Amino acid sequence: QELLVESGGGLVQSGGSLRLSCAASGNLFVLRTLAWYRQAPGKQRDLVARISPAGGNTNYADSVKGRFTISRDNAKKMMYLQMNSLKPEDTAVYYCNFVPATASWGQGTQVTVSP
Repeated sequence: QELLVESGGGLVQSGGSLRLSCAASGNLFVLRTLAWYRQAPGKQRDLVARISPAGGNTNYADSVKGRFTISRDNAKKMMYLQMNSLKPEDTAVYYCNFVPATASWGQGTQVTVSP
């Protein structure tokens, strides 16, 4: 089964930036649409951004549009999320998975944005 491991989270002030990474194993990575999801305390897990298998098509949740950029490098089996102009409401655990989310959920990476 495909294993996806997130990294790159941290504590940042409002207005700051972070770049998240997702490393994949297995052979499904290059064939599937991928996405970043996030879950804030007490809330459901939501899809934040998605990217097509070749990377040509991307979609974003309205709350992050214009601030976040999703990308992927299929040769390296990596996916990224560049997050700029971060807001306290972006605080959450961020996960990567396919669309639909058929891989086991990893531990995610914590992003905390202070006011």
